[in-house]
Amino acid sequence: MFKRSVIQELEIWAKKNNRKPLVMRGARQVGKTTLVNQFAQKFDQYIYLNLELPADRKPFDDFKDLETLVQALFFLKDKEYSKRKKTLLFIDEIQEVPEACNILRFFFEQMPEIPVIAAGSLLETIFNTKLSFPVGRVEFLVVRPVSFIEFLEAIGETSALEQVNNIPLKVFAHEKLLNLFHTYALIGGMPEIVKEYAETKDITSLKTLYDSLIASYMDDVEKYAQSNAQVQSIRHVIKASYFEAGKRIKFQGFGKSSYGSKEMGEALRTLEKALLLSLIYPTSSVKLPIVPELKKSPRLQLLDTGLMNYAAGLQKEIIGTTDLNNVYQGTVIEHLVGQELLSCNYNALSALNFWVREKKTSTAEVDYIIAHDGKLIPIEVKSGKEGKLKSLHIFMDESPSNIAIRFYAGELLVTKVLTPSGKKYHLLNLPYYLVSQLSKYIEWLNKDLAKTKGKNK
Repeated sequence: MFKRSVIQELEIWAKKNNRKPLVMRGARQVGKTTLVNQFAQKFDQYIYLNLELPADRKPFDDFKDLETLVQALFFLKDKEYSKRKKTLLFIDEIQEVPEACNILRFFFEQMPEIPVIAAGSLLETIFNTKLSFPVGRVEFLVVRPVSFIEFLEAIGETSALEQVNNIPLKVFAHEKLLNLFHTYALIGGMPEIVKEYAETKDITSLKTLYDSLIASYMDDVEKYAQSNAQVQSIRHVIKASYFEAGKRIKFQGFGKSSYGSKEMGEALRTLEKALLLSLIYPTSSVKLPIVPELKKSPRLQLLDTGLMNYAAGLQKEIIGTTDLNNVYQGTVIEHLVGQELLSCNYNALSALNFWVREKKTSTAEVDYIIAHDGKLIPIEVKSGKEGKLKSLHIFMDESPSNIAIRFYAGELLVTKVLTPSGKKYHLLNLPYYLVSQLSKYIEWLNKDLAKTKGKNK
């Protein structure tokens, strides 16, 4: 079963006493429809509607009241109306009938007993423009590419999955997990590609699928661009983004073009709405709250590292490497860690951030920061000795936290670090493949430190 974690989120939603209609968000081809079809097996009845089909959209076009609409849907799909409480209603391609989005509010207000899910392949591209979802009457769940632990499940590596979930990790599992993570880093997390690899174990067979995915995103441009000029600028961004991913970018001349800041800004933000990419903005504070500094250059994060590797021609460089930090100046693994950090967040507002200090005398940059237990925890994605983590030391000198994270190719290890200015902190060194378990390992470390402190009293 792909993306078991999303199915679990859907199960939690379905059991809520105050359940609202659920809008599933996510880029095209991340498996939203497949997930709902799997989830539907838990219900007595399932009504699937595709509003691209005239027969399915007609009841919404003719909408007069909710009771009539629902009865019509059950009649047309030959389902028992008396079992409506145990019937999952899935409205796919809901963007084709804008009024259907507003009708969701009536399900919440008048028939909350019916579980309703809505989605659309181009829904994200027209958010906040043509569509208006009733505020407070719906909830959202974001679907992202397959994470590493979902990848392990998909390819049948149950023992490896068990070891990843075992905290702390056993030493004997490290080498196999690192090799499996290299394969995941190579092909990425797009469901169709993972499914093909799970069936064939043949990386060379994936080329056609990569080409098809990239072509589909290029073809979609005409459906949501507002002018021919914007079509061209968005297509440029899609092509150039595979080479700019993982780097801090400037809108002016993005991708070595002659486009201006306004044109590239609009194109990038349009693709961000489509969840094909994210603009990660820095903060200069070491304390909560995280306030992105939008005047500073953002870092570009794409939907999937595997697509980036294929489009940018990086696959051969990844095959056979012993440390992903050596590939593409560390950009691939840093990008993938960001993807993994996002993979376990289903909130529509979840975002990545990094930390910078930009002064004339010195500059520093920490790859990621996360909020945990009221503090900002810095994350570096880097190999080498602790003494080389200069930016991390600068952050920790200013931070009230005494814990920092480093993802690398080595084994699980906790070290005591002393900054050049004399501050002591604990560095939790985690193998790349444990990103999804980060919160659990921070809790594990805090408990271990509390035990040690108790013994020393």
